[in-house]
Amino acid sequence: MHAKSEANKANSFSTERTFDAPRELVWKAFTEAERLAKWWGPKGFGMVVAKLDLRPGGTFLYGMKAPDGNMMWGKFVYREIIPPERMDFVVSFTDEHGTPTRHPLSATWPLEVFNTATFSEHEGKTTVSMTGYPINASAEEIETFAAGRESMNKGFAGTLDQLEAYLASCK
Repeated sequence: MHAKSEANKANSFSTERTFDAPRELVWKAFTEAERLAKWWGPKGFGMVVAKLDLRPGGTFLYGMKAPDGNMMWGKFVYREIIPPERMDFVVSFTDEHGTPTRHPLSATWPLEVFNTATFSEHEGKTTVSMTGYPINASAEEIETFAAGRESMNKGFAGTLDQLEAYLASCK
């Protein structure tokens, strides 16, 4: 791996949460459109799943409607999927057609963030670990990503709270 990729990984963001739910259910929550629509995204946002093609090279295209009515779009491009253990995907902000765009609130946010999500089960509980880092990014984009850790922590905490509530509703 070349030095630039290593620098990007050094600026990675990670989060982890253990859920009181079996791995198979948590995996389905991440991989089925009707389930994703119930929890993915920031608290208070509405969710639209435009497309979900769960295969390497496939995409998850989604819209998030803010409380003020503004829509933000994003997509995952799946790289590797090993059910129900791991998925690798690249996340981008996009327009409603899936064309990558700049973050609506940050002109220097990386266009692409490589993510790995792992799912491990122990005694009926599932731990989800997620790590992401910028790819094909300039030094300024990497710096912006690294500076966004507090915001990402808050955002993912809210999203994972929603997943926790969704999983509890499935019992």
